[in-house]
Amino acid sequence: MARRRPKSLSEEDRKLWSAVTRTVTASRPEKPKPDHPAASDPHHHPKPKHKPSFEVRDFRIGETVTTALPGSQLAPSVSERLAQAPVRMDHGTHRRMLRGKLKPEARIDLHGMTLAQAHPVLTRFILGAHEDGLRLVLVITGKGKDRDDPGPIPIRRGVLKHQVPNWLHMPPLGRVVLDIREAHIRHGGTGAYYVYLRRSR
Repeated sequence: MARRRPKSLSEEDRKLWSAVTRTVTASRPEKPKPDHPAASDPHHHPKPKHKPSFEVRDFRIGETVTTALPGSQLAPSVSERLAQAPVRMDHGTHRRMLRGKLKPEARIDLHGMTLAQAHPVLTRFILGAHEDGLRLVLVITGKGKDRDDPGPIPIRRGVLKHQVPNWLHMPPLGRVVLDIREAHIRHGGTGAYYVYLRRSR
């Protein structure tokens, strides 16, 4: 049985079909594109326009890091802070003192003392030396001992070594102390401090 060829639409049918298609709307409205979210969306968080201040470079497993991330620098040690502090005494005297060429006129040893014991002893010693007209004194603190069991809270090695410079800058000692430096190796090295006093009036 031969197939019948479909009848072609008449001119009137085409006009009717065209009118119908213009009135039809999509059954599923288009969703807004993710790149342009609605302004009223409370959950929309715009992406930051600036890039982070550092970039993570390609690396291999086991490779040593050669650059430090921001904020990873450690605080300088007491030795570094004293070495970088401005010189307040005569520069010639300062150079001779650091070379161990100046002999301290008096010394005090705070070994074995607690902070509560050492503070008043150091205060009396410094004020007394200033009243006696001394200029260079030696304060021995020791380097501190390594603890076998530091416990859950780390304790800084050499508590007196770190605390004594603070005391020497604070009242009442700050008004009579002109300069503080680590001692030469012949006078105790990093376990002692040269304290250069102001002239007594």
